[in-house]
Amino acid sequence: MLHRVRRPWAVMVVVAVTGLAVTTALTAGDRIGAHPSVSAPSATGPASVDSGSTSPTGTADPSTGPTLGPSLEPVTESPPPKPALLPGGRHRVFGGNRFLVAYYGTAGTGALGVLGETDPDTATRRLARAAAPFRRPGQPIQLVYELIVTVADAYPGKDGSYSHDIARDQVRRYIRAAHRHGALVVLDLQPGRSHFLAVAKRWEWALRDPWVGLALDPEWRMGPHQVPARVIGSVSAREINRTTAWLAALTRRERLPQKLLLLHQFRTSMIRDIGDLRTHPELAMVQHVDGFGTQGQKLDTYHAVLRPHLLIPGFKLFYDEDIHRMGPVAVHAIRPKVRFVSFQ
Repeated sequence: MLHRVRRPWAVMVVVAVTGLAVTTALTAGDRIGAHPSVSAPSATGPASVDSGSTSPTGTADPSTGPTLGPSLEPVTESPPPKPALLPGGRHRVFGGNRFLVAYYGTAGTGALGVLGETDPDTATRRLARAAAPFRRPGQPIQLVYELIVTVADAYPGKDGSYSHDIARDQVRRYIRAAHRHGALVVLDLQPGRSHFLAVAKRWEWALRDPWVGLALDPEWRMGPHQVPARVIGSVSAREINRTTAWLAALTRRERLPQKLLLLHQFRTSMIRDIGDLRTHPELAMVQHVDGFGTQGQKLDTYHAVLRPHLLIPGFKLFYDEDIHRMGPVAVHAIRPKVRFVSFQ
């Protein structure tokens, strides 16, 4: 039996009303920071990656006799673009047995999660302190910003989608901070009545960065007559498959390292036909179980919805809504093992 405590819908409604004001707060003069061991975003990746050998073309052979024009110099082809890498020089999200710890929220407000309570650099320091107790021998920590970039609204808006995008400049601030601090960024989508794929394509410019992934939250995926905060949404495996196939193709085309892909879920009904989900080697697909309540209720939810044979297990901890919030020892004791944990 699945236990579930009612979500704080009032918070979402308040944010929905104020969302437009929040998202227009732009930060001026913020430049891409140069971390001593991390390059700024680049489709070609860091210079330390081997590029392979060049292939010279043929040259005029003087043994065949005189030529009618000037002699040709050897010509070399340009080397192929160097593949980008994840923080620490790896290709795979969970490479090196990494354990991922994230802060969740949106820019400019703490109403939707802890990530937006401060500026990105301050949030990183707080996240590092929260993540440190999760470290285990042979299991380094990878920091993650899960940033809600498309926010569900209680009103339809000009396009009737019941959602809005935050400003691009706000997203760029977190991407720049990630490259300063060696963190990953996950763009979280609350699409309202829009399809996940249509919304994801609006963020392609950011997803071209090798350290930026994607999160799909079916709770906020509404049907044609549904309104966020009045019902808990859902999505079909088919819609998820279209979105992940597009993201995997983008990753291949841009020669990017593996991307983190989160699927939020706290009810079995939120992802219809979950057994039909298709995975991709280009994506590290995590089932992010984000129910809150007592420890017993959270574990009941985890075991009811989890599909560990298909997806990597993830778990969310709530600062305010959880009752006797679980600590690192309790989280590491969960079976199947949790590989990703976030704080909200």
